[in-house]
Amino acid sequence: MASSNDLVQYIVDQCSDAGEITAKKMFGEYGIYCNGKIFGLICDDCLFVKPTESGRAVLRSMVMRQPYEGAKDYFLIEDIDNREYLSMLVRETCKELPMPKPKKSKKS
Repeated sequence: MASSNDLVQYIVDQCSDAGEITAKKMFGEYGIYCNGKIFGLICDDCLFVKPTESGRAVLRSMVMRQPYEGAKDYFLIEDIDNREYLSMLVRETCKELPMPKPKKSKKS
């Protein structure tokens, strides 16, 4: 089941105090980014955040699940209504995540 566009936009808005938040369609679901770093996925109307030690320290409850079959476990974030908490979790998680590799330019 694909995630609803309204929920994706709501999660983007809720995380926006962490930085520039964007969501991109990936394989029928969404990758969610902060300042260009992918920090999680939105699948089946659920928010999944990449596990990091910094993120673990912020979590109020830790539930690990696969966002889709065959994936590694991510933190399942059930409290998406607390903007301050969600933004802090995203900020802390992103501190440990690497910057994306620059894309190679296509030669003509």
